[in-house]
Amino acid sequence: MRTSRRYLAFMYAMAVLMAVIILAPFAWLVISSISSPADLVSSHVHWLPERPTLERYRQIFTSASGGDNVAGDFRVAMLNSLIVAGSTTVISLVLGCLGGYAFARLRFPFRRTTLMSFLAIYMLPPIALVIPLYLALSGLGLLDTKLGLIVTYCSLVTPFCLWTMSNYFLSLPPELEEAARVDGCSRFGALVRVVLPLARPAILATAMFGFLLAWDEFLYSLIFTSTTNSKTIPVAIAEFTGKFSSDFGLVAAGGVLAALPPVLLALVFQRFIVGGLTAGAVKG
Repeated sequence: MRTSRRYLAFMYAMAVLMAVIILAPFAWLVISSISSPADLVSSHVHWLPERPTLERYRQIFTSASGGDNVAGDFRVAMLNSLIVAGSTTVISLVLGCLGGYAFARLRFPFRRTTLMSFLAIYMLPPIALVIPLYLALSGLGLLDTKLGLIVTYCSLVTPFCLWTMSNYFLSLPPELEEAARVDGCSRFGALVRVVLPLARPAILATAMFGFLLAWDEFLYSLIFTSTTNSKTIPVAIAEFTGKFSSDFGLVAAGGVLAALPPVLLALVFQRFIVGGLTAGAVKG
C-alpha cells in the first residue's frame, strides 16, 4: 500500500513538473506582453510586471491598418490566417476523407505507389518547392492573394490528411459497410452514414493538425505575399522587429494572440475526440 501511494505521489509530482515546464514559456510570454518597456529592458528580471499595461492589445485591436502601423496590420493578418487556415483545413479534409477511403477500400493499379507519392510530396522540404510554386502562382496571377496561399497550403496539408485518414479507414471493419450496402446504401451512402461517424475521432484530430500546419506556416507566406491584404500571422509577428529597434512587448502580445486559436481548438476538439472514441458500431 505504501509503495502504491509513493508511486502515485511520484507520478503526480512528475506530471506537475512537466506541466510547469510546458506552460512556463507561455506564462512568460503573457507576462512580457503586459510588462512596461522599462521592465522588459531592465537588467533585473521582473517575474511580475511592476506597472502592467494592456496598451499593446489595445493597439492591435483598435489601431488603423496600413502605413507603418504594424499593430493594426497584425489584426488584419489574424483574419487572413483564419481564412487561409480554415479554408485549407476544410478542403484538405474533404479530399483526405474521400481519397483516404478510396485508398483503403478500393483496389486499383498503383494504389500503394500513388499513396506513397503523395506522402513523398509531403516529406519534401518546403524550400525545394519555393521556385516552382512561385512560378506557378505567378503564371496564374495568384501571388499576394489569400487564394494563392490556400492552394499552396492544400498541397502540404492534403497529403497528410490522405495518409492519416486512409490508415484509420483500414482499421475499421469492412463488414459494417457491407451490412449497410445490403440494406440498400450505395458505397457513398455507406461512407457518409456508417464510416464517417465512426471515423469522427480521426477526422477531428486530422483537422486539428491540418489547421496547425497551415496556421504556423511561415516560409511560403513570407515569399508569396507582399501586402497586408494577404499576409498571415507568422509574417506579421516577424515585422514587429524593425531595422534599428524591436518592440519585444508587442512581439509577446502577438505571440499570445497567435497561440489562442490553436489552444482553444485543441480544448474543444479534445472533448469531441474523447466522446467519439467511446462511441462504437453497436451504439443504438
